[in-house]
Amino acid sequence: MFSEILSELWNNFRGRMLCSLFGAFTGFMFLWLGILQTLFLLFCIGFGFFLGNKIDKNEDLMEWLDRLLPAGYHR
Repeated sequence: MFSEILSELWNNFRGRMLCSLFGAFTGFMFLWLGILQTLFLLFCIGFGFFLGNKIDKNEDLMEWLDRLLPAGYHR
């Protein structure tokens, strides 16, 4: 019965639950580390998520770097 309730909550309110947990995590990190360290940590997590998403979609990272950096910069 308890697992059915959790399953129904997860299916109906997944976004709200995840964002609430993220908000609680961010608030805790602000209190524990401070503002600048937390912002840096969130930036690193976001960048890692971005790169992982590119890898999961089998996109070429070198092509992405070619568009981002000046021509011939990384070769």
